[in-house]
Amino acid sequence: MNRLIASNICKSFSSGGHTSEVLSEISMTISEGQTIGVIGSSGSGKTTLLQILAGLEHPDAGNIFYNDVDLLSNNAKNFSLMRNKLFGYAYQFHYLLDDLTAFENCSLVFKIAKNNKIEENSKKIFQIFDELGIIELQNKYPYMLSGGERQRVAIARAVVHEPNFVLMDEPTGNLDQDNAEVIQDLTIKLAKDHNLGIVIATHDLNYAGKLDAVFRIENGDLKSV
Repeated sequence: MNRLIASNICKSFSSGGHTSEVLSEISMTISEGQTIGVIGSSGSGKTTLLQILAGLEHPDAGNIFYNDVDLLSNNAKNFSLMRNKLFGYAYQFHYLLDDLTAFENCSLVFKIAKNNKIEENSKKIFQIFDELGIIELQNKYPYMLSGGERQRVAIARAVVHEPNFVLMDEPTGNLDQDNAEVIQDLTIKLAKDHNLGIVIATHDLNYAGKLDAVFRIENGDLKSV
């Protein structure tokens, strides 16, 4: 079973001559098929931790391992090359491109990776759309979709390239309770059906309670809940 391991991650930010330590020697392990929630107050470092796990932010100290490979041991370029295969990322705001259809937004993932297997990639997109209940939305543009529908498309985009791990930053933060619960259940089902390791930063304790494990970031420390 593949694992993503964060070991002794430290991160500080400086502003106005003052340095604030956001993450202090944080360690955690995510296995494929496992769902993990990260909770904490606003500004506690949840988003920073996700960005470091995905290689979008570099820690001041510590290591990120994929199995026994240290992803930070060489340079940011190497991590970037691996990142496109290892990770999917979904944000609180969907960040869909307005001038592309739902299908085209997901196809863009393959174009960026220079994967030109058009027929195979289309099948993957249709499969995920079907699982998320949005197959009928494939030719619609983002402005034509509801908030919940846009978020489902964004989640589809995060998983169509079959990553090992998906990092989600408040994926239900902009949704009403009914739509939020639909997204919650769908993400958990995706993790199990596709053997995805999913880390979800959330303020929603109901959502966190549905996951395999929950951690709280408090004063820079990561504590099991």
